[in-house]
Amino acid sequence: MRGHLSRAGWLVVLALGGRSIVAAAQTPTVTVGGVGYAQFAYHPTDTAKHANTFDVTRAYINVVGRFAHGVTVRITPDIYRTSDGLSYRLKYGFVTWTPDSGAITLKLGMLNTPYVEWEEQLWDYRMQGTVAVDRSGYLSSSDLGFLVDGSWGNETVSMSAGVINGENYNRPLGDKGKDLTARVSVRLLATDEPSRTGGLRVTGYGHAGKPTGGGVRQRLLGVLSYRSKLLTLAGVGAVTKDSALTTPVTPERKGRVLSGFGVLRVPPSHKLQFIGRVDAIDPDTDADDDRQTRFIVGIGYQLTPNLRLLADLDKVSYQGGVTTPALEVVRSQALFQVMFTF
Repeated sequence: MRGHLSRAGWLVVLALGGRSIVAAAQTPTVTVGGVGYAQFAYHPTDTAKHANTFDVTRAYINVVGRFAHGVTVRITPDIYRTSDGLSYRLKYGFVTWTPDSGAITLKLGMLNTPYVEWEEQLWDYRMQGTVAVDRSGYLSSSDLGFLVDGSWGNETVSMSAGVINGENYNRPLGDKGKDLTARVSVRLLATDEPSRTGGLRVTGYGHAGKPTGGGVRQRLLGVLSYRSKLLTLAGVGAVTKDSALTTPVTPERKGRVLSGFGVLRVPPSHKLQFIGRVDAIDPDTDADDDRQTRFIVGIGYQLTPNLRLLADLDKVSYQGGVTTPALEVVRSQALFQVMFTF
């Protein structure tokens, strides 16, 4: 009798323990974090007024909830600089579902688009400024839509593809037209950097759609990159095609974006880092005087896990000359920038 009672007791304990494990696995977790970019900028080309400013260029609050059955949600408000001061908007607001903890994740809402965030992680210096295709207005880091993300072989192959509005998160929704977008990245050689941007990689991206009112919006982009704990090197090339049927009608225009960058992390701690980047933007390859070239060089230091410092020079040259006094002021900048996280 005692043996039966003992066995029954153990069964009750195991049953309760099992229920506790299942309950624990299904307990939702919500985390709150933030990222901010602050800087001091001096403009050497403004010899008359010696313009210089302190500024907070961006500040994000990230709220992430993780729930049972592979469901995750993210809300990211964005505080950003405008000509009238600081303003507020939603940067991300989406839900994801990873069925059975598999290799595929489904995403719906205002979400991170397939390419820009990927290159930002490769470059790793978003605090300095946006990547070339974002800064020149060809792509955005966020839009409304539906995406399918996938990863195989410990990030040997990663992809993201789907359909988005195409008008970006900071403009009106647009009309019934939608854009198709896709990125595929393949690691050819592994290094001591196992992330989705690590190793020797070849990456391709395509984007096709129509702007509001009709026309053409196409981007085709390729990246050859190498990233280890010591060194990052990358070359990016993109061709673009744009036109608009709204008033006034914009004829088809072909553009080109070339970008190359490198980051050297000095051992043994890798806290001291040297960066360099060149962006060449040609909005109309049929025109002879519209090309812009940006040069960036700097020294960075990871002071703590939550605070990164960067001193850099940012200079733009215009093939056709500077068109306005305002552009002349910001054509050359000496920057001291910080990135803080929590």
